[in-house]
Amino acid sequence: QAQLVESGGGLVQAGGSLGLSCAASRRTFSAYTMGWFRQAPGKEREFVAAITWSSGGTSYADSVKGRFTISGDNTKNTVYLQMNNLKPEDTAVYYCATAQRPYPSTSRGVYEYWGQGTQVTVSS
Repeated sequence: QAQLVESGGGLVQAGGSLGLSCAASRRTFSAYTMGWFRQAPGKEREFVAAITWSSGGTSYADSVKGRFTISGDNTKNTVYLQMNNLKPEDTAVYYCATAQRPYPSTSRGVYEYWGQGTQVTVSS
């Protein structure tokens, strides 16, 4: 079973940047898609970005396109989310997850393993 640990959250002013990391406990990248989701208080958990290692393909939610970038390092079993030009509406707990899909799925239901989440707060 994969274990995922997120880090890098924090408090930032609007317009600022933060980088998140998600470290996997074992090498699963060749068979997995890795995704980032977020959940704000009182809202459903929503897709943010995903990357598939076999193809290098990525997908993004429309709300973060052009501002967030997902990437990864196979040697470190780690996926990253670089977040630029942050907005107050980006405030949420951010989770990473894995899916056994050969494409960067946006569907929460196909993701099997989840991290504990890291808080991102953007002040106005």
